[in-house]
Amino acid sequence: WMPSGSTQSNLALKGEVHMSNLTTWRLNTSDLPALFDKIQKYGLGYDDYWFDKFRSLHESTSNYPPYNLVQLSNVESKLEIALAGFKKAEVFVYTQDGKLFVEGQKEDKETESTYVHKGLAQRSFTRSWTLSDDTEVRSVDFEDGLLSIVLGRIVPESHKRKDWF
Repeated sequence: WMPSGSTQSNLALKGEVHMSNLTTWRLNTSDLPALFDKIQKYGLGYDDYWFDKFRSLHESTSNYPPYNLVQLSNVESKLEIALAGFKKAEVFVYTQDGKLFVEGQKEDKETESTYVHKGLAQRSFTRSWTLSDDTEVRSVDFEDGLLSIVLGRIVPESHKRKDWF
């Protein structure tokens, strides 16, 4: 019970709840980055992997270039990226620190052409995707302006299906 007008009553209305000497806050998803920073700063032995995963949820990314993710089987997927106007020499695909990176380097060319409509975005870009620990890049192919990257799930021998009869 809190008398109206008391300090505890006013704090309870602002989102803070006092229980003896403990203070708890009601948080929403926009407060997660600040919360994880405090936990990481004052905590020992917490796994950075989870903090990085949650931080990446709040990173803004561009929608260029457009892509499809196609499920080929229960252990294989294909990432298709539309790169109209790019040559194979202008596209770089690599993995680093558990991420898949696709970069396109396009030179800005000054042309005398006057466009009535310029709908093809031919600009340099960097796009990245976080790979799970059990995912590997199996093949990369670039043909007719479509970059195809086959991703596979690494299944340990103990988890693979074994037929005895």
